[in-house]
Amino acid sequence: MNPHIKLANFGRELLQHNSIESGIPLISSYAKDLSGATRCSIYIYDNSSKKLWTTLSDGIEKIILNEDEGIAGQVVREAEPIIENSPYKNPNFDEKIDKRTGFITQNIAAIPIFNSSKNVIGVLQLLNKADGFNDKDIKTMVFFAHYISGYLELSTFFDDTK
Repeated sequence: MNPHIKLANFGRELLQHNSIESGIPLISSYAKDLSGATRCSIYIYDNSSKKLWTTLSDGIEKIILNEDEGIAGQVVREAEPIIENSPYKNPNFDEKIDKRTGFITQNIAAIPIFNSSKNVIGVLQLLNKADGFNDKDIKTMVFFAHYISGYLELSTFFDDTK
């Protein structure tokens, strides 16, 4: 299928989800398909509590991190994408989640998700791509993060107003 048509179909399907909890699994699935990653987590950043959380991370129910924890926290602090093809050598990598799940992280691509005011509202984190991540992956996933940012911003806003 033409990638443009596939992206348009994804966008239409995403708009049918009226909560962030129901949209995240679809985003995660599409991001894995697009990137070739084995796992994907969409972290939402709560600026008031300085925490990141995800309702879905493949293989685990819910993860909550402080903004100063892990690669995802580093992405929030620096507002820049990160490729880490040797995560256990990175002092920012938090291996607690691997220990809890039994999963072994081989490589990571983590991309900030910005709102319309250019503030970080989340992190798209991809794990374990065969042959590792590269700059082309980052360019593709930065585009994808921009594509999903409006949905996440509105969903977060409407979830907060409930």
